[in-house]
Amino acid sequence: MAILETHDLAVGFGQGTKRTTLLSGLNLKLEKGRMVALLGRNGAGKSTLLKALTCDTLPIDGTVEIDGKKSTDIAKRELSRLVALVATERIMGGAFTIRELVALGRQPHTGFLGRLSRHDNEVVDACLEAVGITDKAEQHVANLSDGERQKAMVAKALAQETPIIVLDEPTAFLDVASRIETMKLLHKLAREQDKAVLLSSHDISQSLLLADELWVITNDREVITGSTEQVVMSGAMDRVFGDKAIAFNGNLCDYEAQLPSMGSVKIKCDDPVLERCMVNALLRNGINVDDGSNKSIEIKAVDRIILPNGEIVETVQEVIDIFQ
Repeated sequence: MAILETHDLAVGFGQGTKRTTLLSGLNLKLEKGRMVALLGRNGAGKSTLLKALTCDTLPIDGTVEIDGKKSTDIAKRELSRLVALVATERIMGGAFTIRELVALGRQPHTGFLGRLSRHDNEVVDACLEAVGITDKAEQHVANLSDGERQKAMVAKALAQETPIIVLDEPTAFLDVASRIETMKLLHKLAREQDKAVLLSSHDISQSLLLADELWVITNDREVITGSTEQVVMSGAMDRVFGDKAIAFNGNLCDYEAQLPSMGSVKIKCDDPVLERCMVNALLRNGINVDDGSNKSIEIKAVDRIILPNGEIVETVQEVIDIFQ
């Protein structure tokens, strides 16, 4: 059963009667225990859609249902017990300790004075442990790395004890290691805590690896949904950008530049890592790799390449010379 679903939803921006529709006719479903990645180019409408789904803005048309109720019928306090949002902005609140920041997530469950009960403190402890920052609980947020701050914000969202967690580009300010760690954490929370996790992201490779489902916004603003494998095989990833110089590479599970080509070559290599390195080297020098090419090279090592005439050369440049 879907914990969140939309019916003929249309979203956009504007004021009064002047409204611009970005996405329309959306019938989406979000289920507990699943991680969904929302993908699309900048300006495609990802953040606008997330704002409508979390009731931060009203849709232009259609409805959003959360836990079987129309979002317009859900009071703010009840909504805060259903949906936790981690926004894309850099985290402020440097004067707070991590524990104090995470404890703010208990606000929907505390009384008027916001005092934490023993149970509330136990929840905070469990959330700190779940994201792996218990040892930093008394440190101030200002002293944390971006990756640690993002973990703290995820812990704060967990502390709300909502069935749904929505994150707007949670890895935007993180380095490679922190991006991977954050995506793995969100995948784990969906699995182990039965959360419905929805995140927008530009981290294509990790999204395709860890997301159970994709919602892909194409360049012509169609939203294609399904299991990650179904969406990739549908060709939807090729429709994200309206630029022929950018192409989706299914082997890499990511996008790559399409550079002007001087020709093509077929390669033979027994080492997949070496092969990928040499393919990249050839591509950036204007040589496509094509199994149908009438020119063939064999790669034994980075500095040992056998040309079509049997000559052994030591550099990619010497391979390129045969196309001059």
